[in-house]
Amino acid sequence: MEGKEMEQEVLKKAEVLIEALPYIQKFNRKIIVVKYGGSAMSNEELQKNVIKDVTLLKLVGFKPIIVHGGGKEISKWSDKVGKESKFVNGLRVTDEETMEIAEMVLNKVNKRLVSMVQELGVSAVGVSGKDGGLIHVEKKYSDGQDIGYVGEITDVNPKILYDLLEKDFLPIVAPVGLDDAFKTYNINADDAACAVAKAVGADKLVFLTDIEGLYRDVNDKSSFIPRITASDAEALIESGIIGGGMLPKLGNCTSAVKNGVNRVHILDGRILHCLLLEIFTNEGVGTMILRDEDSVKKISKSAKDAN
Repeated sequence: MEGKEMEQEVLKKAEVLIEALPYIQKFNRKIIVVKYGGSAMSNEELQKNVIKDVTLLKLVGFKPIIVHGGGKEISKWSDKVGKESKFVNGLRVTDEETMEIAEMVLNKVNKRLVSMVQELGVSAVGVSGKDGGLIHVEKKYSDGQDIGYVGEITDVNPKILYDLLEKDFLPIVAPVGLDDAFKTYNINADDAACAVAKAVGADKLVFLTDIEGLYRDVNDKSSFIPRITASDAEALIESGIIGGGMLPKLGNCTSAVKNGVNRVHILDGRILHCLLLEIFTNEGVGTMILRDEDSVKKISKSAKDAN
């Protein structure tokens, strides 16, 4: 590379850092909850890059918390022992044997993520919702159907997370909880991430998904919604425009924003470094759900998240 080209390359890198600076200043010491699952978790390269992104957030001053899923891995291990995976309205039917498999798999996934973070020089601690009474649940029913050991979150006690953050650890949470009788329940990871974000007063909640973000019409790429208020998102849900797996996820997003979380982001976890692109650049790459008082019209494209 010649001198002039090298100089231009260095300048580009400097511009990237300068663009990121106001966001680093804005969110220094703020809590960000990252829900991690889907294809980004099953692809090794994407998995490493997501962990690099979260680790970088930690190193520049954020206080990240990872809440992970593991549904595909649970299905894989269930198949290995000859146990057929059954779902009702998107929820895994969880008998005692399936619960045992799920907890073992989630613990395996959890400790793998801990190892990956620590390999990058950041101290991480893996916990499940059972630890320190973090997540309390009651039995969940799906349209009146008994689906076994699937938990509905009733309370989150964030003390263990605050303690870990205060001691400069990166907490990694597996979505398992206990009921009043101390029985173990599997929890939908989106629900767990939303509940944790509310409980810790997170400034941001990020869902890494298998889609680019929110569309008014999934068949029309031009209908992409880069940012929307919680009330407008609820109106989309009520209109019936939003369906499928996005429906409960968007419901979680609006609930989080209406219960103290400043911003919620829906990102395509299959895009390399999507987390950094969304948080540290003016354009962003996903959909952001914000509070009603932060009117969409008042947020210019060049000042996204800087308010």
